[in-house]
Amino acid sequence: MKFEKIEKIKDGKFITRYDITYTTIDGKEKIYEMISRNHNLTTHEELANHPADSVVLIMHNEEGDKVLLSREYRMPCGDFVFNFPAGLIDPGEEFMEAAKRELMEETGLELIRVDDVIGESFSAIGFSNEKNVCVVGVAEGTFKPSHSTVEEIEAGWYTKEEVRELLQNEYFAARTQTYCYLWSKE
Repeated sequence: MKFEKIEKIKDGKFITRYDITYTTIDGKEKIYEMISRNHNLTTHEELANHPADSVVLIMHNEEGDKVLLSREYRMPCGDFVFNFPAGLIDPGEEFMEAAKRELMEETGLELIRVDDVIGESFSAIGFSNEKNVCVVGVAEGTFKPSHSTVEEIEAGWYTKEEVRELLQNEYFAARTQTYCYLWSKE
């Protein structure tokens, strides 16, 4: 694929819609629709080479026998979906600050230990260049409702057996589904 140009189609509050034009290996024009957190995307370099937009929190309890999941109403899906707590990194904020803030805002829990930080990955490669960084660790505290009135989030601890049941009967975000499947099989 040879990048030709990128054109802004519509600016939104949180995302911007673009058309990217490529020339395919057989010389044909390919126009691809996408969205980005970047409101001023102009170059091919900016598609991939930008800092993470968001954080994803893969948290366990201190004993390691439960995983933290959020059941959240996701408007584009029109239903509740199980996912890891996650959120945008605010301008000027380091990803670890965002991780602690988002965990507290969405669950009421505190990040007490970081076991690993997984390198950047793309959230939805079929239609977006949004990147996130995953923080793996331990959380504790008392669950509290989300700080946001525009988010319906119910956070909880789940055992491997409970996760296996959820995987058969509930909607999941793909990254969360994959992790939970592997974790629950251990």
